[in-house]
Amino acid sequence: MFTKMAAKLEKIIIIPEHVEVHIENNLVKLKGPKGHTEKKLKHPAIIIKSENNTIHLIADNDSKKEKRVINTFAAHIKNLITGVKEGYQYTLKICSGHFPMTVTVEGKSVIIKNFLGEKIPRRANIIADTKVEIKGSDIIVSGINKEEAGETASNMEKATRITNRDRRVFMDGLWITSKAGRKIR
Repeated sequence: MFTKMAAKLEKIIIIPEHVEVHIENNLVKLKGPKGHTEKKLKHPAIIIKSENNTIHLIADNDSKKEKRVINTFAAHIKNLITGVKEGYQYTLKICSGHFPMTVTVEGKSVIIKNFLGEKIPRRANIIADTKVEIKGSDIIVSGINKEEAGETASNMEKATRITNRDRRVFMDGLWITSKAGRKIR
């Protein structure tokens, strides 16, 4: 909700129960049932402060630029709140029609062996504290940070990218089927 007061712009975000917020030097720290996360949100024209169970994003000017920045910051904060409260989950499908592909998790990377009969295994990085589980032909990527979980799922999809072959015939790979609770394909 926006409120205008003498050429000032302010957006208020309500903090739900069981979520704690601390703001220090433009670093927003959140702690909730799923864990804790933080993000640095810095802009010279925007002030971020926490009062009672709300976060206030305040800009001195009432211009379109400040409104866009405030809306972006609000979206980031809402994503952080959702992450520490519920978490994010991406689902990928292992599709191998030509050669039996083997997918395993080793440390901070996903190893894809025998992709299209290749001898050298392909690797996809797991970002930060994101968890990756393999259940049959499904890969479940979960975490409290939407950006890190999404980037991890994207790394797996990119690792099995095929070039110089007909995509209508060679549909092998790891494909994202659902993002944060909604179906894709």
